[in-house]
Amino acid sequence: MLSTIINLIVFIGLLWLIKAYFKRSDNLSRTVLVGLIIGVIFGGVLQLIYQIDSPVLAETINWINIVGNGYVRLLQMIVMPLVLVSILSAISRLHDASSLGKISFSVLSILLITTAISAIIGIAMTNLFHLSAEGLTSGAREIAANEKVLGRAAQLDGLTIPSMILSFIPKNPFAELTGANPTSIISVVIFSAFLGVAILSIRKKDQALSERIAQGVDTLNKLVMSLVRVVIRLTPYGVLALMTKVVATSSLTDILNLAGFVVASYLAIILMFIVHGLLLTLVKVNPLSYYQKVSPTLLFAFTSRSSAATIPLNIETQINKLGVSSAIANFSASFGATIGQNGCAGIYPAMLAVMVAPTVGIDPTSIHFLTTLVLVVTISSFGIAGVGGGATFAAIIVLSTMGLPLTLVGLLISIEPLIDMGRTALNVNGAMTAGTISSRLLRQTNESSTA
Repeated sequence: MLSTIINLIVFIGLLWLIKAYFKRSDNLSRTVLVGLIIGVIFGGVLQLIYQIDSPVLAETINWINIVGNGYVRLLQMIVMPLVLVSILSAISRLHDASSLGKISFSVLSILLITTAISAIIGIAMTNLFHLSAEGLTSGAREIAANEKVLGRAAQLDGLTIPSMILSFIPKNPFAELTGANPTSIISVVIFSAFLGVAILSIRKKDQALSERIAQGVDTLNKLVMSLVRVVIRLTPYGVLALMTKVVATSSLTDILNLAGFVVASYLAIILMFIVHGLLLTLVKVNPLSYYQKVSPTLLFAFTSRSSAATIPLNIETQINKLGVSSAIANFSASFGATIGQNGCAGIYPAMLAVMVAPTVGIDPTSIHFLTTLVLVVTISSFGIAGVGGGATFAAIIVLSTMGLPLTLVGLLISIEPLIDMGRTALNVNGAMTAGTISSRLLRQTNESSTA
């Protein structure tokens, strides 16, 4: 008990140091980076002093989770109100409803194209490192994970792409606002879009009434955005706590045992970040300047492992730092949290499929297998839950569709958190890239915000 109290006193002291640095520098991105570095060091020290299965370490992390998971919950608290109000506000400013079709088509096209590219990169890295499911051993954790995977797969029996797309359409928008389903974010986007179209329809009949409605929505939007800014200023403290937990509870032995898969995964992720940068250059966006502006958002996505919780940061970054229009920023951030995730729905399931194919007599280098895999990965990327575990969901769908065994998903459970951090950052960057490119292509970029 005394050791836990000492650990928590040190943690509180580190939070105070972050606060002092933030107050002096008034620079969120630098403070987030400082919080991440301190979290890595503090987490490493905790694991060095205590064993990874130590009750003292577990109790310490439980208390630190109040700050880390508490911050994630605050972001999740504002996701649905933010998506509803900001999309409604953005659409009410449009001249006609046809603009919605152009925005949706552009964003979704870019998300799906980059997912296909990420799948190809994942396949290439798996073959380059000669990764295979053969020879991987399973312990108690892996066996338990496999049982969960099989249970989850049973829940997905009968799930088809059409039924998944149909689930996007909300039959009870109030239930979707509570986040009742994995695809609730998309359902709220659709509901918001219909409300926005209704406002545009009223404008044609009663200009005065539509103006009053638009003013009310705009006022509510400013209130929600003010709340978002309040929560976002807590990011450095949340990152410190989240990173402390990740480092303190990660097993170095497990990481070394699966080092090939870890390295291959991160090389694929880095290559995909480079692809995003190349795509941005096609619309005359400087990749170095872009990554400098989005780094705080990517750092939070990395530590939180939640695309959905990163939506508020994602939207604010696109609008205020990248000059993306409000409508496009909201659509790309919301769609990107559940559709076309480059890391979780692209790279990861593609790598697993190539690794497990030889165990059932399939040649993972055949053109037919690879073409089918890329197509299945791209289509299956619809509706992947934007929270930790979304990659598992994507892998189950892809492997089941390809007729491949699911055992490999459980065998990698020990290194899941480490790889999931990079995948989530890539997912979020894919959404911001889609928004930035769409804003440029549709000529809706605010150049003054991109300086």
